Amino acid sequence: MKFEKSQAAIDRLTPEQHRITQSAGTERPFTGEYNDNEAPGIYVDIVSGEPLFASTDKFDSGSGWPSFTKPIVAAYVNELRDSTHGMARTEVRSVHGDSHLGHVFPDGPRDRGGLRYCINSASLRFVPRDEMAAAGYGDYLNQVEEA
Repeated sequence: MKFEKSQAAIDRLTPEQHRITQSAGTERPFTGEYNDNEAPGIYVDIVSGEPLFASTDKFDSGSGWPSFTKPIVAAYVNELRDSTHGMARTEVRSVHGDSHLGHVFPDGPRDRGGLRYCINSASLRFVPRDEMAAAGYGDYLNQVEEA
């Protein structure tokens, strides 16, 4: 499967998805489509389709954004220094789509590595486990627990 950013994919984004992924925006807490999603599957970049996070690694951080302990494939996630808004943070961007996803913080569950990838729902597309193989993500089925 080939993952890339294309103008056609950018043109399909809603205004909110465009603001977040292309202009490093942030959705309001507790408003994102996937904050409360507990279904098994994977979350992929809304622009490129590259697999980013598995439901198995999702947890309720209480922050108001979907939170994950780690990416599915670390090589698909770039971590960049972000000093905007008077804070020192680490921005998370997809490698192939170059989409702004959110930020990573060192306050996640200690028993699962200690990281919290705090991700905007608008930067993601959810692929349910039952649809992963047909959608070309069969190689990642071992990353997702069955319901």
